[in-house]
Amino acid sequence: MSDFYQNGVLTNFHNLTRRSVESLEEEMVRFAQKRKMGLILPALFSELEGPAMDNIVNELAKVPWLEEIVIGLDRADRQQFLFAREFFSRLPQRHRILWNDGPRLKSLADELGKEGLAPEQPGKGCNVWFCAGYTLASDRSHCVALHDCDITTYERGMLARLLYPLANPAFQYEFCKGFYARAEGGKLNGRVGRLLVGPLLRSLQKVYGHSEYLDYLTSFRYPLSGEFAMRTRVLNGIRIPGDWGLEIGVLSEIYRNYTTRQTCQVEITDNYDHKHQPLAEEDGTGGLKRMSNDIVQSLLRKLATMGVPLTSDSFRVLKATYYRNALDMMEIYNHEAIMNGLSFDRHVEEAAVEMFTQAILEAGEAFIKRPNEKPFIPSWNRVQSAFPDILQRISQAVEEDNRGNV
Repeated sequence: MSDFYQNGVLTNFHNLTRRSVESLEEEMVRFAQKRKMGLILPALFSELEGPAMDNIVNELAKVPWLEEIVIGLDRADRQQFLFAREFFSRLPQRHRILWNDGPRLKSLADELGKEGLAPEQPGKGCNVWFCAGYTLASDRSHCVALHDCDITTYERGMLARLLYPLANPAFQYEFCKGFYARAEGGKLNGRVGRLLVGPLLRSLQKVYGHSEYLDYLTSFRYPLSGEFAMRTRVLNGIRIPGDWGLEIGVLSEIYRNYTTRQTCQVEITDNYDHKHQPLAEEDGTGGLKRMSNDIVQSLLRKLATMGVPLTSDSFRVLKATYYRNALDMMEIYNHEAIMNGLSFDRHVEEAAVEMFTQAILEAGEAFIKRPNEKPFIPSWNRVQSAFPDILQRISQAVEEDNRGNV
């Protein structure tokens, strides 16, 4: 079952969760004969030690239609990488681990960095970027999905639903975004999506005027979801941020390179939960504070490239507009919680809004102070232009790490 948003921006598929996993997998097996499918898993080593990743691997081991799994491993020393090789060895599919902290990939990153063609800082964006490069080098999939490694409610049907619009040979979508309700443990979750991104997108329209790009972002049920899929060829031409703006950055690149008719979103589960971030770490940084700052800067950078005049004065107006919109939305979420029998902590919610309000101002100030900052990692098309053999070299390095001595 599907519907279209009234503004005609985005195709939205829902109610796929009513189908059994077995029914979906029968179709996916048939689709895989024409469109091979892959999966990218950006992981921290610490996630391998938790119950979420163990369950994810157990579920993926049951998937009969997946051609290849590419695992990006961050913050791992040699012994931890060897542990990871054993940890993932139960996967029956072809799988490769990118040891991002290993000497082979670090040497390649340093070489690219000298030409300004590598991520400037480690993180999820850097991890995904290298995984994308290896996926292109492997050339074993027609479409590829990506999802996080901290999903505590993971079941393999989520992956089937996410890839279905791309795998079906009768469809011609280039990109698919996953969405789901964020209510678990008797309360509403997803504070950044609910209390920052939603009200902020409305506020940007009020302060800077109507924008088809902002309409596009607003059409996504959950723009911050870490679950999305695309035709593998899409990986060649997109530039992704190296920070927490990854999801917004990917959506922005899809908007730039493809028509909205080639983009869709799909409901992938009725029950989703993952590791929750604190508002901030003990030192006052990190957590949702760092995430919100990166997300706001990602939106501002995109608007600037579209010719929107961004000034210090406008950021103060944006801050005030957002704060009012966020408080209004908070009241609506209070009503929603009551109607669904969920708890609602007004103090915690309002504290989050106050932190997000400050993050908007700080992100605006950072944007003004660093106008020449290069937030995006270069596309693989550009990297291959400068280093024609780079994909082969990445593939060789990964193979040596996975099959040889390290």
